[in-house]
Amino acid sequence: MDLPVTLPLPRLTPPAPTVVKNYFLPVFWGVSNPDRLVELMREISTLVQPGHHFADNFFTWGRNNSMFDDAAFVEAWSKNIDAQSDEAIVWRRYILATMAFHAIHLDGDFVECGCYRGTGIKIVLDYLGGPAFPREFWGYDLFEHAPGMEHHPMQDHGPGLADEVRRKFAAYPQVRIVQGEIPGVLSDAPERIAYLHIDLNQATAEIAALEVLFDRVVPGGIVILDDYEWAMAYRRQKLLEDPWFEARGYRVMPLPTGQGMVIKR
Repeated sequence: MDLPVTLPLPRLTPPAPTVVKNYFLPVFWGVSNPDRLVELMREISTLVQPGHHFADNFFTWGRNNSMFDDAAFVEAWSKNIDAQSDEAIVWRRYILATMAFHAIHLDGDFVECGCYRGTGIKIVLDYLGGPAFPREFWGYDLFEHAPGMEHHPMQDHGPGLADEVRRKFAAYPQVRIVQGEIPGVLSDAPERIAYLHIDLNQATAEIAALEVLFDRVVPGGIVILDDYEWAMAYRRQKLLEDPWFEARGYRVMPLPTGQGMVIKR
């Protein structure tokens, strides 16, 4: 069911007809010689048409780089950058923002599994109204891990991270930051979900999240799998998630950003 949205949504800034922005941020993963790669990419950028994007293992050119023409997104993204990796994944962040723009018109809450420092949630919120965002947004994460637990450690995981993230959203009454292990922590998850972003960096946990949450995604709702198309540390996600979705009559749309997307029927 489409719902009326009571707050003004961001309007696209009319782009200049002949100006295409380039983007080069040398943050890459899985590279044996980063300096040499940067050297080569800088040389390539002189050989291709405008509209190149070299970041986040994503090298392309002749693109509109539309995220940089969206002034509301640029403001929300730039003010929430707290690590160079956040700058590098700008295309991924814009996919989240545009899919949230779609989902905000649906009858359902927003959910992110694996919210880490809360940056992805904060960008979406600030793009779509800030503290006036009209849906509840649930962020789930373990935030710290016991020894021997299967997980992908991140720099800021550890005691205190959950409270730090909660403080980040002190002025956002619709945000619910929930600490705990999936699937048990999902006992209070919303019954209707319009936007589901899964970024758990661990295949078993992602399947466990889908088992609980996918049936709650409303028709037209969006599921975004952050690492689905990454072949290095995360290939097992694809190997488990493909048959899981296939059994339910769905096919994941692989995106060149490394994400995967499913639209719920």
